[in-house]
Order: sequence, then structure tokens, then C-alpha cells
Amino acid sequence: MVNVAILGFGVVGSGVAEVLATNGAHIDRKVDDLLRLKYILDVRDFPDSPFADKVVHDFSVIENDPEVNIVVETIGGAKVALDFTRRALMAGKSVVTSNKELVAEHGCELLRLAQEKGVSYLFEASVGGGIPIIRPLNQCLAANEIEELCGILNGTTNYILTRMIRAGLSFDAALKEAQQNGYAEQDPTADIEGHDACRKICILASLAFGRHVYPRQVPTEGITGVTLSDVAYAESCGRKIKLLGRAMRRPDGKVCAYVAPHLVDQENPLAGVEDVFNAITVKGNAIGDVMFYGRGAGKLPTASAVVADVIDAARHKDEKKRMFWAEGGEDVTVSPADLESAWYVRAEGTGEQVRAVFPDRTLLARAGAPEGEFALITEPMTRAALDGRLAGLKACSVFRVLD
Repeated sequence: MVNVAILGFGVVGSGVAEVLATNGAHIDRKVDDLLRLKYILDVRDFPDSPFADKVVHDFSVIENDPEVNIVVETIGGAKVALDFTRRALMAGKSVVTSNKELVAEHGCELLRLAQEKGVSYLFEASVGGGIPIIRPLNQCLAANEIEELCGILNGTTNYILTRMIRAGLSFDAALKEAQQNGYAEQDPTADIEGHDACRKICILASLAFGRHVYPRQVPTEGITGVTLSDVAYAESCGRKIKLLGRAMRRPDGKVCAYVAPHLVDQENPLAGVEDVFNAITVKGNAIGDVMFYGRGAGKLPTASAVVADVIDAARHKDEKKRMFWAEGGEDVTVSPADLESAWYVRAEGTGEQVRAVFPDRTLLARAGAPEGEFALITEPMTRAALDGRLAGLKACSVFRVLD
């Protein structure tokens, strides 16, 4: 028998318990053994839950029980979750998590510890919710040198941008609607400022390129500066605004990674990804471009990915299945400042100023544009070169255009 303990009985943790119970017979056949939920750790009691008898409040109960084989960490954050994960691995238990902050900050250490103890540390649900991406990167695309990762990695921001584009809602109104529908937290900072997407692109880049990429090394810009004016100008030139996380392997082996809003051509598959859906494109030197698409969050989609890792850990309890990447460092990444791309610019100035700075560019148009406002798409250049051009103008919005 394989015994499982869940740490944290919130949205994801309760979803994991539900999937284990509902699909128990199916899961047992997949594992070729009996897989059972033994404990749920939480500070609260759940007297009305069908799992009430499994709740404990002291992690040491789980830590010191030799019958517990797999610990599912759904607490979140990188403090208590880090302590419990270390202790579980030290006790010889495999750990499965959906905690992108923990993996992004401490993944290298925890993978190494799992390897030393002969157990598994798995985190499919940390990126893309229910979308399979970690396992395909580690297995199905293992024969490829990965050249680039690019994707819509946060469902909340994609929902907000979708409502701005399709319903004409302002950013504030779209955010409020997302909160009312349960797609955004009451404190949405991690989503709208891009931190969540940053953590996810760090995990993908670390796995794809072989060395740890830390969030502090990834310049990050959210969507709070996107306005309905920008949405209209983008539409006028056949593009949509999307928050993208990108990571590229440079010719010298260094990684260029960042998170920022982009204008995406409507013919690009990423432009059609709407609402809370996520999509991740991977470019390999052998396979070319592939895309992974689906619900990036939610109770049961995320629980599905967590339980898939539980099944994987149970199958390999005697022959551990491991992922690995090397230590990070300041030599791993380079700034995107030198990355050339076309730019969308919305600024204020006179016609003479605009023609002097961008003599060969066609101006974009939108209904209701005030006098003195202009928008255009530049030729490819670095951000420093663009800033030099904009020195005499008042720039209101500046976004990269996805090539």
C-alpha cells in the first residue's frame, strides 16, 4: 500500500483529496497498488468534511510515520512549506507540490536533497495548473536542445486582458470582475504585477536550460499600465495585448528571460488564448515549435496535475524518477536590454516631433484619440535605442511586439 499525506486543505489540497477519493479505483490500477490518503495537515478542523477523520495539526505525526510514502505540499509560500518539504525529504518521503514560489526559489536545493535521499520531488502543477508541461519538457522533448520558451502563464491577467479586449472594460473594472468571479485574489499583486508568471518562467527555464534561474534575475512588468487606448491601437493593426513570460538560450549559452506585455499578431496561436486559459510554446532544435494549452488554474485542473505526480511517485517508489538542474549564479542570465524587437509606442508630442523621430513609420489610429496623442510600431531595435529616440517625447505606453 502507498500512503499519502496532504499538507494544506485549501482549494488545491481539498481538490487533491477529492480526486484521490473519486478516482480511487482508476488510480489503483494505474499504480498497480493500493494508494490511500492517510493524513491531512491543517491548522483548522473540518467537521463537515468526508475527510474529517484524517486531519492532524502536527507535522511531526506525518514526518515520523514510516507508512507515509508521499507528501503532497499545497500550503503555498516559501517559509513553512520549505521547512516541511525539507523535513519530508530528509525522512525519506517523496514530495509532490503545486507551489511555484517554492520551486522557483529553492528547486535546485530540493531536487538535490531528493536525489541524496533516493526519493522524488515532483512539481507538474507548479506551472500551467492542469496543463502537462514539466513532464513533457523532462521526457518527451528530452532529445531536443530547447531554444525558447514563451507563453501566457497566468490565467488572472489573461482574463483581465480578454475582458478589456472583448467587453471594453477598463483595467480596474476587469480586475473587479475577475475578483467577483473568483479568478483573482483580493490582493491581486502577484498576478497583475507579473510575479506569478515570473516564477513559472523561472521553473521552465531552469528545467529547459539546466541551471537554476531565480526570480530576481528576471525583469518583470505586469499589466497595470495597459489601457483601453492601447487595446484599441493594437486592434487597429491586427494584434492583441498579452502578458508573456519568455526565456531564450543565447548563442553563448546564457539565458535571456523576462515577463512583460506584448503585442501579438492575431494569426499567432497565442492571440487566440482567452479568459483563464494558459498556453506555452516550446521551440526545440529538432521538433520545432509545439504548444501546450489548457486551464492554467482551478481546483480540479490543478489537482489533476498533482495527482498525476502522486501516481508517478508511487510507480517509482523503488526506482526513483528524478529531475535535476544545476546551481544558479550571476553568470546564468543576461538582461533583455540588448534583445532587439519591434516596439509599440503610445506617446504625446507634436506632428513635427513624431516625424523627426520616426520618419518612416505609419501612425496607428483609434476612435476618440485626443489631439497630440500618437501610436506606432517601430522597426526592430534595443530598448536603449528606443529610449534615445523617445527622449524628447512623453511616452505613455511602451510594449514589445512579439516577432
